[in-house]
Amino acid sequence: MEFKSEFIKEAVERGFINQYTDLEEIDSYLSTPGRRAYVGFDITAKSLHVGHLLPIFTMRLFQKCGHKPIIIVGGGTTKIGDPSFRNTTRPMLSDEQIEENLQGIKACLLPFLKFGNESTDAIMLNNADWLNNLNYLDFLREVGTYFSINRMIGFDSVKTKLQANNSLSFLEFNYMVMQGFDFYILFKDYDCQIQLGGQDQWGNIVCGVDLIHKKLGKTAFGFTNPLLTTSDGKKMGKTANGAVWLSENMLSSYDFWQYWRNVDDADVIKLLYLFTDIPVNEIKKMESLKGQELNEIKVLLADSVTAIVRGDDSLDSIHKTAEGVFGKSGEDLSKLSHLQQYCISLKELKEISIVDVLVNSDLCSSRGEAKRLIRGNGIYINDISIDENYKFDSNLKAGDILKLSCGKKRNLLIKISD
Repeated sequence: MEFKSEFIKEAVERGFINQYTDLEEIDSYLSTPGRRAYVGFDITAKSLHVGHLLPIFTMRLFQKCGHKPIIIVGGGTTKIGDPSFRNTTRPMLSDEQIEENLQGIKACLLPFLKFGNESTDAIMLNNADWLNNLNYLDFLREVGTYFSINRMIGFDSVKTKLQANNSLSFLEFNYMVMQGFDFYILFKDYDCQIQLGGQDQWGNIVCGVDLIHKKLGKTAFGFTNPLLTTSDGKKMGKTANGAVWLSENMLSSYDFWQYWRNVDDADVIKLLYLFTDIPVNEIKKMESLKGQELNEIKVLLADSVTAIVRGDDSLDSIHKTAEGVFGKSGEDLSKLSHLQQYCISLKELKEISIVDVLVNSDLCSSRGEAKRLIRGNGIYINDISIDENYKFDSNLKAGDILKLSCGKKRNLLIKISD
């Protein structure tokens, strides 16, 4: 299919689009500049994470192609919690927690989108502005009548939870109605005819499209991004130490860079398409690369993503840290402050085994894995390979620092206290 819209053409080439209401109609609609689309984020944490990058990069491209992004922060819907593909109910947050999280999320979006008053500048809205003051009886009469329970329980996000016999509260069930109402408000008051969301938001998006059609007799559009997974099917954005946060306050720039530097070989090219500004035709030339050349492409990926998310200025210190980690032994370990740190008392260090340290620090997932790596000469202290009989030096003292490495990709600093 030959696309009229610059946005749809590149979004398809890069792999941004999964489900859609009518791609041909969306393409035709977006062939005129100045259109509006929105994506929403519930504000359940102080930062967005790697799992949010696909919709963010999609909106970034949307703005680059001459359109106006609308970001909805869910000050209202956060109080309910999206049940989509979740086995547990989200905890309730106070108004103060929601406001604190909102400010953090705003900061996360600034590197990607230009906000302001120009025609294509992004705007940010809080759905609490129209949800907090709803009259429940009026809402049921004016909106609830357009929603079919039969259809709602058929959406995968709800059906999966019910089939697993997990509790689905009436509070959570209302989330789909709330999000549909968000789309209705944006369509009516902000001339926004497109909603974007993750793959798990398809049912919620369709509810909004249907509500607009039934209540206003007009056409709205929706599409989703694919679920961001690794080549072996696991959800991306998690590490042994938790989520890969976009905020510097939640995760150091070096650890953020290292996450991308260490992705699996099979995922590198896909991630170049999704999360860099490297032209599509240049990425295609890299698809056949293997071995050391592919390893160099991982550095290109890490540099490109980190420069966008954390700024070009972060790369110099990251590279210096990386040179220390992957270079010869003898570097000043106190300067490698960006590395993950594992603190242990001098007394405990003298009593614990290296296997215990590897497991307790999360460098290895089990004692079995730790032992296998040691036997395969894959564990290093200060860049020197160790064996199963390794004992920490009896001359170590409080304040000393050791670099513990699992292969060449996973490193941390052992900091010794009193």
